[in-house]
Amino acid sequence: MAEEEGVLTNLDMGTGGEPLPNGADTLPTAGIITQYVKDLSVENPSAPDVFQWPEPPQIDVQFNIAAEPIGNDVHEVTLKLTLTATSQRGTFYMVDLAYCGLVGMRYVPEEQAHAFLYAEAPRLLFPFARRVVADAVRDAGFPPLMVDPVDFNGIYAAQLASRRAEEAAGGEPIKPVTGNS
Repeated sequence: MAEEEGVLTNLDMGTGGEPLPNGADTLPTAGIITQYVKDLSVENPSAPDVFQWPEPPQIDVQFNIAAEPIGNDVHEVTLKLTLTATSQRGTFYMVDLAYCGLVGMRYVPEEQAHAFLYAEAPRLLFPFARRVVADAVRDAGFPPLMVDPVDFNGIYAAQLASRRAEEAAGGEPIKPVTGNS
């Protein structure tokens, strides 16, 4: 219970003015419980010849987001990053990372929960996944790769607008995304 100089805040009061018992609040809450590497693969298929190649690699970065419920009020959000560095001579390296976070949510409306799972949670996980990728590339013998920041909220908003436009154009109603995004 929040108390400052003996005064209770409105967040700690029930409708009759009595303090709420511990855990009885109904304010929406969401946050990352924990995060972890679920799967990591690093390939250096052209070693040791690749270390003699003079040209810089062309790097392709792909990402995917998935969210699965795993219990009451808990979802596993997976940020999957796939990086491939190539040149005309062949492949420098490939990195596949599935970086996950357990997300706890209570009393969050469904539309806001979907936005949190597919936009905000990946935004929170990304800096840590980015570090794992940089370390993996460095450990493969190359300069660390700092993946450019991703505007997950902008991508989410664009996909949502695209789905609504398709629906408005006379297509069948599009169900909310529950798997990969």
